[in-house]
Amino acid sequence: MVHPVFPFLIDSPWISAACVAAVSLAACALILLTLLRTGLAWRLATDVPNERSLHTLPTPRVGGWGIVPVVVVATLIVAPHLWLATLCAALLAAVSQIDDRRGLPARVRFAAHLAAVAIFVWAHPAPVPLWLLAALSFLLLWLVNLYNFMDGADGLAGGMTLFGFAGYAIGAAITAHPSPELSLASAAAAGAAAGFLVFNFHPAKVFLGDAGSIPLGFLAGAFGYWGWGDGVWPIWFPALVFSPFIGDASVTLLRRLLRGEKIWQAHREHYYQRMVQFGLGHSKTAILWYAVMATGIVLALSLLDWPSAVQWCSVGAWVIVLVLIGIGVDSRWRRFRIAESEQPEV
Repeated sequence: MVHPVFPFLIDSPWISAACVAAVSLAACALILLTLLRTGLAWRLATDVPNERSLHTLPTPRVGGWGIVPVVVVATLIVAPHLWLATLCAALLAAVSQIDDRRGLPARVRFAAHLAAVAIFVWAHPAPVPLWLLAALSFLLLWLVNLYNFMDGADGLAGGMTLFGFAGYAIGAAITAHPSPELSLASAAAAGAAAGFLVFNFHPAKVFLGDAGSIPLGFLAGAFGYWGWGDGVWPIWFPALVFSPFIGDASVTLLRRLLRGEKIWQAHREHYYQRMVQFGLGHSKTAILWYAVMATGIVLALSLLDWPSAVQWCSVGAWVIVLVLIGIGVDSRWRRFRIAESEQPEV
């Protein structure tokens, strides 16, 4: 049966989403393969390892060149009501590519992030008090930046994108107030992330770069905000879907702030970085993060039809679980550092 809005799609939310995801996967993988085969990937932007890096070889930072165009074009086709979100994401990708290639002052980057969030929220104001709208805008701005902070291990940010936007796609389809456009746009992002992950899982041949992580962070926030404002899902849903990402970046930032450190400088203090360093390596770290995020997404989806009190109690319980996981990683890290300090010097 032909889709009533998009004639090229079958009138089934699951088949339509699968088709969009598959096409996005193939398109992203083809773009990245072409960039690598032609050598253009290294000329666009290359990440040279330093003392804070988890990798040892120069690696192209061109994941955004594969993901962002595919997501923008696909969303404009299957979800035209989300055109402003994709336009803002494209502008952020352009600014971030300049930063990847030549470097930009932090104030210029932050101004671009702030402008994108402000424009999107201004165009789609939620019927809530102004203070709450300002708080949500700040959270969207934080999500833009934390995605960049979490792009430091093979397969991690790409896998989180795949799982997170797949959670959005399913949630927008099964909720009591479904949004086919939001579901298809999210499926496009998940599919493109899968295409990128082909080249990003350990050993990574390509990294996201700012041109990939910044727009994806914005879209994660913008799609989540749009879904809440349009009554698709509760306000806690996007936060629960991306909770491992949000938790790691937020706790790490708070710790650095309390120590008076410069939070914009590169470091290796994130939980995922410590997991790689104390012996799990890139692959096992990524797989463990996938398991945690998948569990949170399944919980979020299963809670959509439950009463509000049950939802919030369950969200609180999940936060406790994440805290316990963080405590476990911290404990393992301390033992690793003690053992490392006791090793005799060669």
